[in-house]
Amino acid sequence: MIYTNSIQIQILQTSGIKNSYDSTVPSRLERLLRERELRKSSKSQNANEGIRDGNKDSNVFGNGNELCLSDGDRRAREGELIEGLAVSSLTNGFERQDGRLQRQRLLVVANRLPVSAVRKGEDSWNLEVSVGGLVSALLGVNEFEANWIGWAGVNVTDEIGQRSLTEALAEKRCIPVFLDQELVHQYYNGYCNNILWPLFHYLPLPQEDRLATTRSFQSQFAAYKEVNQMFADVVNEHYQEGDVVWCHDYHLMFLPKCLKEYNSEMKVGWFLHTPFPSSEIHRTLPSRSELLRAVLAADLVGFHTYDYARHFVSACTRILGLEGTPEGVEDQGQLTRVAAFPIGIDSDRFIRALELPAVKYHIKELQERFAGRKVMLGVDRLDMIKGIPQKILAFEKFLEENPDWRDKVVLLQIAVPTRTDVPEYQKLTCQVHEIVGRINGRFGTLTAVPIHHLDRSLDFPALCALYAVTDVALVTSLRDGMNLVSYEFVACQASKKGVLILSEFAGAAQSLGAGAILVNPWNITELASSIGYALTMSANEREKRHQHNFLHVTTHTSQEWAETFVSELNDTVVEAQLRTRHIPPQLPSEVAIERYLQSNNRLLILGFNATLTEPVDAQGRRIDQLKEMELKLHPDLKEPLRTLCNDPKTTIVVLSGSDRNVLDENFGEYRMWLAAEHGMFLRQTNGNWMTTMPENLSMDWVDSVKHVFEYFTERTPRSHFELRETSLVWNYKYTDIEFGKLQSKDLLQHLWTGPISNASVEVVQGSRSVEVRAVGVTKGAAIDRILGEIVHNNDVKTPIDYVLCIGHFLAKDEDIYSFFDPDLSQVQAPTMRTKIASHLNRSTSNHSAGKSGHRPASCKVGQQASTADKKAGSNENANWWSLFRDRMTVHEGSSVLDLKADNYFSCAVGRNCSLARYLLGSSADVVSLLKDMAYNSSC
Repeated sequence: MIYTNSIQIQILQTSGIKNSYDSTVPSRLERLLRERELRKSSKSQNANEGIRDGNKDSNVFGNGNELCLSDGDRRAREGELIEGLAVSSLTNGFERQDGRLQRQRLLVVANRLPVSAVRKGEDSWNLEVSVGGLVSALLGVNEFEANWIGWAGVNVTDEIGQRSLTEALAEKRCIPVFLDQELVHQYYNGYCNNILWPLFHYLPLPQEDRLATTRSFQSQFAAYKEVNQMFADVVNEHYQEGDVVWCHDYHLMFLPKCLKEYNSEMKVGWFLHTPFPSSEIHRTLPSRSELLRAVLAADLVGFHTYDYARHFVSACTRILGLEGTPEGVEDQGQLTRVAAFPIGIDSDRFIRALELPAVKYHIKELQERFAGRKVMLGVDRLDMIKGIPQKILAFEKFLEENPDWRDKVVLLQIAVPTRTDVPEYQKLTCQVHEIVGRINGRFGTLTAVPIHHLDRSLDFPALCALYAVTDVALVTSLRDGMNLVSYEFVACQASKKGVLILSEFAGAAQSLGAGAILVNPWNITELASSIGYALTMSANEREKRHQHNFLHVTTHTSQEWAETFVSELNDTVVEAQLRTRHIPPQLPSEVAIERYLQSNNRLLILGFNATLTEPVDAQGRRIDQLKEMELKLHPDLKEPLRTLCNDPKTTIVVLSGSDRNVLDENFGEYRMWLAAEHGMFLRQTNGNWMTTMPENLSMDWVDSVKHVFEYFTERTPRSHFELRETSLVWNYKYTDIEFGKLQSKDLLQHLWTGPISNASVEVVQGSRSVEVRAVGVTKGAAIDRILGEIVHNNDVKTPIDYVLCIGHFLAKDEDIYSFFDPDLSQVQAPTMRTKIASHLNRSTSNHSAGKSGHRPASCKVGQQASTADKKAGSNENANWWSLFRDRMTVHEGSSVLDLKADNYFSCAVGRNCSLARYLLGSSADVVSLLKDMAYNSSC
C-alpha cells in the first residue's frame, strides 16, 4: 500500500477537486487536525496489514512502517497550493524499489545516546540499550526513520576505538559525539549539572569567591558552547534535506543557533525536560541572554507544562525585550513557536507486564509479605528536588496523630542513588537515613518497621509488581519537570485502584491533578492529613479518581507525545513559509546603487530614529535609558551624508516624527531638507522652518490628552511622554514590559471614553508607545506638500527619476511607500510623464501671465514631454482632469516625478511586516548602503 502525505490529503479535502486552482489555504488548526486523523488511520491500516511484524528494519526506535512523511514533498505541495497550481501535480516523493515513499527522517539529538557502551577489545564493543523516559517515548514512533545523535558516555581517544564504536552504534541507528574527559568535566559536571540544572529547579547558583566564580562560569560556559558546536558539526555531517532535527534538554540550549547558522532552512525543534524557572530566577544567570537567543533560533520550543512555556516567554520579553505573543516569541517579525507538550509513558508496556509470570510472582510475594497492612510507596532519585525528607517527616506526623494506624501501614521508599561524589548529595543521604532510623526506632516493633528504605533501583518486573500492590503512592517533589513515576503507578493500578498523592510542584500535577490529591510538600501538616484521607478513601471515590487518571495515561502516551511534537514542528515550518511568502526580500544594494548612478535626478527620503541613529546595545535589557532617548546621528554616516548632500543631482529629505530641535542638532551642517513631526514642519537647512499643516487642523484636544499622559507617566515608572506641536507620544519602552502593556490598555480606555471621544484625532500604537495625532497627520499625507515646497525652492531642471525611501516607520506612516510606487500610481492616474507635461504647460502659462493661485514651480522640462504624452493628457476624461487640476493648485509635488518601477526602492528597516518593497535588518545595514552609495557617486 502506498501512503499519502498528510499535506496532500489536506489539499484534496480543502479543494474538493483534483484538477483545479484553490485560493484558500487550510488554517493551522485544520492542518493539525487532519494530520492527527491521518496518523490514526495509518496506524489502523498498519495493524491490519501486519506491516510491523514483517518489517526487517527494526531498531531501538521501533519498527519501521513505510508511512510517507517526506518533507520535500510537503514543502512542494504547500508552495504549489499557495501559488494555485493543480492539486493533481502534487505527488512528489522519494521512491523506493518497492514503490513506496520514504518516511521522513528524524534526527534526535540528546546529551547521551540510548545505549551504554563497554569496550571489550581494541576494536570491539558491548552495547546495551538503556531504558529512560525519552528512549521509551521514541520506542514506538514508527512514522519517522529515527536516528539518535549523542555522547556515548565513554572516553575514546584512539582512532581505532572511535571508528569501531561508530560502526557498532550504526547498527542501532546511533551516531556518537566524542568528548574528552576535560570537556565532559567542564561542560557536563560543570555548566550543566552545577549551574543550569540547579537554577532550573529554583536552587541558587554556587556560592564561591566572586573572582573564582567569574572564572568558573566563563570557562564552563565556553566548554558548554564548544560541546554544543561539536554536536552541531556531527548533525551537519549527517543531515539530509528534509530531516527534522529534535534537540533535547538543557545540555543543548546552544545547539539550535549553531544548526540554523549552518542551514537556516533546517527544521529544528528543542524540548526541555526540566522546569523552566521564572524570569526573576533565570535573569541571575550570567549567560542568560545568549542562551535565550540560542534557543529562539529553533522553529518550535517545547515544555512539559504551560507554566514552563509561560516562564520562557516572560524571560524573553523581560530579559531580551522581545514581543511575547499567544503563539510564542516574535523578534523582528520572526516567530518562534512556544508550546506545552506533556510527555507520557508507554502505558501498554506496563499493562502487559502485569501478565508476565515474573511480575505475578513478585505480586504474590509482596501481598504475602504485607498482608493486613496498607502499602504506601515512594520511588525517587535520591535528589534534593524530590522531597524525600518532607515525605518521611509527614509520614512521621501521621503516625504521631493516628496511633491506630501504626501497625496497619508501611511506607516503602525506593531512593535511587545519584551523584554520590557530590557533597550536597552525600549530606542528603545522611539526612534521610537519620530520619528513617529515628522513625523506625520510635514506631517499629520486633516484627515490623513502618518504613522500608532502599538505596538502590529495582528491575522492571519487581517495580511493576510494587506499583500493583500499592494502596497509596506518594510523589512529593519540591520541583519536578514532569515525574513519570505517577504515570507508571496509575498504569499498574487496574485492579487495586490506589490513590495518588501528588505534589503541585511536579509537572504531572497539570495532567493528573483532577484524579490525584494535590499537596504542597512543604506543608507537612497538609501532607500528613492527605495521607490519612487517602488511606480511608471510599472505594467509589478511588474508582472515579483512578478512571480519570487511567484514561489520561493511556491516551497521552509517550508515542503520542513524540508524534505530536514532530507534527507540530512540521506544521510550524509550513506556517512560517506561508507567513514569510508575504515578507519583502532584502534590499538588493548593488542594484539600488547602480540605478542611482544611472539616474539624472535623485530623491532620497530617510527616516531618522532606528534608521540613521547610533545603534543601542540592548542585550540583556541593560539599557541606558537617558543615552538612548538622546537621538544621535550614527557617527559613520557623517561623511557619506556630506558626500551625497553635495551632489547636485541628489536631494535628501530627512523625514521624522521627532521635533524640530532634534533634527536641527543632528543635521544643521548638511545641505538637505528636514521634515519634522511627520512632515508637518519643513525647512531647508539654510532656510527657516515653515509649516505644511492643513489650515483646518484642529488642536483643541491637546490639553486634555496631555493631562492623561502626565497621569500615566507618574504612575508608570520609567515611562515618559513627549509634547509636540502636532502630536503627543507616551512611551513605555523602558518600563517593566508586562506592567507597561497593562498601563497602555488602561490609558487607551481613558482616551477613548474621555478626551478624544469626539475629537478629530487618530491613536497610533507603536510596539511600546501610544501617539495621539490629528487626523491626516501622516508621512504619506505630508510628502506631496513637501515635494511641492522642494519644487518651489529648487531649480529642478529634470524630473525626479530615482527615489530611495528608507525608514523604520510605524504602520500608520507606511502610506509614504505607496505614494511613490509607480505601479500603484498608474492604476489611479495617467502616466507620470503625461502629468508632468500637462502641469508644466499650466504652470508656464500662469507664470507668464503673472497670475498664480499658488507659487509657480521652477521646473523647466517642457522639452521632456513628447507629443504622444500631450495627446494622452488632452484625451483624458474631463472629470479626472478637473480633479487633477484642483489637486495641483494645492499639491504639485507629484508632478515632478518621472519614476519607473525599476528606479523606485522603498525599504523598511528592522521590520518584516511592511508595505515597503524591500527590507534592511538594522541601522548598520543603512550605514553600509549609504557608504557604498557615497563612495560610488564620488568615483
